[in-house]
Amino acid sequence: MTALFLVSAAVNAQDLLIRNARIHTATAQGTLENADVLVTAGVVRAVGSGLSAPAGAQVIEAGGRPLTPTLFGGISGIGIEEVSGEESTVDAALALGAETKEMVVRPEFDVTLAYNPDSVLVPVSRIEGIGWTLLGVGSTMGGSIVGGQGGVVRLDGSADPVGGRVLFVQLGGGTAGLTGKSRAAQWMLLDQLVDEARGRIPTGANGTLLTPAGRRTLLRYLDGGGRVMVGVNRAADIRQLLRWAKRQNVKVAISGGAEAWKLAGDLAAAQVPVFVDPLGNLPSSFDSIHSNFENAMRLAAAGVQVGFSQAGDASHNARKIRQLAGNAVAHGLPWEKGLAGLTSVPAQALGVADKVGSIAVGQRADLVLWNGDPLEVNAVALQVWMGGRALPMRSRQTELRDRYLRSETPREQGGLPRAYPAIDE
Repeated sequence: MTALFLVSAAVNAQDLLIRNARIHTATAQGTLENADVLVTAGVVRAVGSGLSAPAGAQVIEAGGRPLTPTLFGGISGIGIEEVSGEESTVDAALALGAETKEMVVRPEFDVTLAYNPDSVLVPVSRIEGIGWTLLGVGSTMGGSIVGGQGGVVRLDGSADPVGGRVLFVQLGGGTAGLTGKSRAAQWMLLDQLVDEARGRIPTGANGTLLTPAGRRTLLRYLDGGGRVMVGVNRAADIRQLLRWAKRQNVKVAISGGAEAWKLAGDLAAAQVPVFVDPLGNLPSSFDSIHSNFENAMRLAAAGVQVGFSQAGDASHNARKIRQLAGNAVAHGLPWEKGLAGLTSVPAQALGVADKVGSIAVGQRADLVLWNGDPLEVNAVALQVWMGGRALPMRSRQTELRDRYLRSETPREQGGLPRAYPAIDE
């Protein structure tokens, strides 16, 4: 691929012109054929045809290949979950009541404070075109159905999240054990939490659940404040969620939503975005009996904003989210909406559309040049830029690959040492 790049100069790595690309802008402009993107100081300055490079800018000849914004990696634990089986490297859930087996409700818990931008999962995801993700918070025994707060992080090595926080709530049969073994109690407890946050229950009254900090935090998510991401799958629970959100004036989104298609019209009317896993077509529990390959297509056809997130190990397999979108397209979702589910839809739903998720003038230049259709599993990212900076297309995985394959560079010339003598040596 290097040979395809016509580099005229590289005085400032943040000034570049990507020429003759198929630009998927993820904006109202749609897809532009044989178009150019001009970047200076890490920001997109122009998108169009026949653009000229300023003096000293690097020129990239794209040869008509697809150019997209860096993609959303879904709701993941990238940077807060290094090795799933090693507790000391996992920070994605709060369990202060684990020893006492009591429910502890702490919405003020902010998982972004544990984010490690040096995680090996960051470059592993990034060289696959994944440029940002939403750090998710789980619900576990010793915690509560209100897991705490996550946030959007850009996978460029920066330490702090962008945009506001997102509050995570988990509902349904999977967390009924946190609420007296009945999902009906989940609505009772959520109403009580709102009453406490609004001051309708005095601080310190018998049976209160929130600390003063928890009250202040939860209050920020009421009356159309921050986004509340609710993990829920069963249609009956989604129906109750819509009623509760309207009654309490809470701006919700749904992750999972295995049976969301059954309420597509209601979700569209309530303007609730849904982050689905299009590979979930079989019942994994009694909450997802009506799982369907056409979930994303039916939701989008009704006017729901559809994003994507993996139900499985999203942290270590973020690259597979392109396959999710591709599967949704294979089952009827229009291609442009498939890409939107990885770009503009999550950016708008999470309140960071001014920072990520599109190629537009004034936007940070987080870009990916592909060798083919980015929703096809056999396509690869040829180059990723973040803030206009071309990032090394290497990761721990590529280093291991090179380490255990025959090195063409002798050890004495800087090549990696062999792990063991080759059989033919």
